[in-house]
Amino acid sequence: MTRTGPLRACAALQVPADAELADALRARATSRVECAIGDLGPLVRGKIVAASDFVAQRGCRLPSLALGLTVTGREPPAVFGPVLPPAYTDIRLVPAPRTLATASDPRHPASVICEPSGPLPAPRYGRHIDAAELSPRAALRRILERLDAAGYRAVVAPELEFFLVERASHDPERIEAPAAASCARERVCEAYSLERTTQFAGFFDALYAACERFRIPISGHAHEAALSQYEVNFHPGEPLAQADAVFRFKRLVRELARRCGFLATFAAKPFLDQPGTGMHWHLSLHHRSGGNAFVDASGRDAPALGSFVAGLQRDADAAMALYAPYEMSFERIRRSAATPTRATWGREDRTHAFRVPGSLPQDRRIENRLPGGDANPYLALAVLVGTGWCGLDDGLPATEDGVAGPRLPRTLADALAALARNERLRALLGDPLVDVYVALKQDEDAQRSACREPRREWDLAHLLELA
Repeated sequence: MTRTGPLRACAALQVPADAELADALRARATSRVECAIGDLGPLVRGKIVAASDFVAQRGCRLPSLALGLTVTGREPPAVFGPVLPPAYTDIRLVPAPRTLATASDPRHPASVICEPSGPLPAPRYGRHIDAAELSPRAALRRILERLDAAGYRAVVAPELEFFLVERASHDPERIEAPAAASCARERVCEAYSLERTTQFAGFFDALYAACERFRIPISGHAHEAALSQYEVNFHPGEPLAQADAVFRFKRLVRELARRCGFLATFAAKPFLDQPGTGMHWHLSLHHRSGGNAFVDASGRDAPALGSFVAGLQRDADAAMALYAPYEMSFERIRRSAATPTRATWGREDRTHAFRVPGSLPQDRRIENRLPGGDANPYLALAVLVGTGWCGLDDGLPATEDGVAGPRLPRTLADALAALARNERLRALLGDPLVDVYVALKQDEDAQRSACREPRREWDLAHLLELA
C-alpha cells in the first residue's frame, strides 16, 4: 500500500443539510444536542448546544485544544506548536446524522457523534492539515472506504470486559468488589455465577434499556473469570457502526455504574492478581457480491484467511501501541498466562493472539485477542481491518497454525517506537495522527515514570475511571 494512495486523499465527513438535521431533531422533540467526538485516548469530548444553533451551524465549533490533550489534561510541547496551533484555533464538529439518539428523559439533550474538520497550521509538515486527520473515527472510515473500493466488506462483533469496583473507604487508592443490592461483597472470583450477576440486575436492566435507545446491539452478558468482572457480547455488524456503539457503550457503563453507587472500569489490570480487561474483536470478510471471503466453494479456509492473518502478524508489534495504550495495559500481558506474548494464530485456542473459532463456513472469522478494554475502539478496529487488509492486498503467504509468531513488545515504550517507524501504519492512519498519538503516549508514560508509586499515583488515580 503506497503512502500516496486513496487513504491519504479521502474527503472529510460530508456536512449534512439543514433540513436533514431539523427533521431529525423535530421528530425527537429535543431542545439541546450533545456533539461528541472521541479524542486519541479514552475521553468523550465535545459541547452541548441549543438545537436551533446546532441546525444553523450544522454541528458546532470547538477549540482544537481538545485534539491534543493527554488523559491527565497536559498539553505536550511535541504536539502544540509542531502539529496543533498553540492559539487553540476553532475547528468544526461535523455530525454523523445516523448516530443521532435521544435519552429516555426528554429534558436531557439528544446526542450525536461528530468528526472534527477545518484547516490547522502544522509546521512539522510544511502545510495545513485538516482536523479530520487527527480523528480516530475518520481514520477508520477511510480504511473502510478503501476496503469497499476493493470489493469487500467486513463484519465485526466485539466482546467487552469491565470490572465493577469501588474505592475502599479506608484507602481511596485501593479498590475492591462493590457491595451488591444484597449488601454481600464478592470476596473471591465467582466465575460465570448467575447468582452474583443477578445481584446487579438493576444495573444491567438500565444498561440494556440505554443500549436500546442508542442502538447498541448487545446480545448478552455474563460474570467473567476474574473478581467482579463482567463481559458483554455484541451482535455482528458493520465496523463503523460497531465502533460508534463501543464508543458510547463504555461511557454508558461508567455513567450507569456511578448512578448505582459504584464504579465500572475498563482499565486493563485493576487487580494485579486477576485476569485483565479485554476488548476482543471477531472479524469476517465478505465479498460485496456475497459470500464469506475466508472460505472457498467447498467450505475450507480460503487463501484470503491466511493472508489476512499474516498481515495482522506482520504489524502486530506496532499495532500493540494502539491495542495497549498505557503501561498498565502491558501488565495485562506480562502478568497473565492467558494473554498472548507472541503474534501467533491457531484454531480454538485462546492462548493465541489471533484465534479462528470453530464455525460453519458462512461464519468463518478471526478473533483478535490483543486489544485491551482501555483501547480506543476506532483505532483498534482501524488497525485490525487495515493491517489484515494490507496482508491480503500484498498476497502474504499464510503462516503455520500454532507456530511461534513474532514476539510482541513488553512495554509501551517499545510499542510506541515500533509504531513510530512503521510505514504501513503511517499510510493507514496518516502521519499527523501517528505523530500526535506517539507524543501523547510518551508524555503520559513520562508522567507515570516520575511517580514514586506509579500504580497507585498514576494508574489507579487516572485510568480507573477514564480508561
